[in-house]
Amino acid sequence: MKMLNAKAQISKCAVLVLIMISLVVSLSSFALASDKWGGVDESVVEKYAEEHGREARDPFINTDQGDLLLFVFLLAGTVGGFIGGYYWKELMDKAPRGSGASGHKAQT
Repeated sequence: MKMLNAKAQISKCAVLVLIMISLVVSLSSFALASDKWGGVDESVVEKYAEEHGREARDPFINTDQGDLLLFVFLLAGTVGGFIGGYYWKELMDKAPRGSGASGHKAQT
């Protein structure tokens, strides 16, 4: 009986240690998130553009304004969903189209 009790205490301690470790790791990412990380555009593209005498300019469609980028993804998902729904039977058909194995009679 004491053996079971000791194993239960060890497993409770292990769970507690894992929770504490995951808390420390997740909270440490907040401290690192405040630093600005340069993207590919800033660190690579702008560097080579300046080397070759080209200046950075604003993009034609600036997706950094508000929720424009989210709206573009929403539209793309909506269009993809409608297309996927329209062709659902063809997409999920198990047999190739001309084989006649899907339960449909082939017309002769």
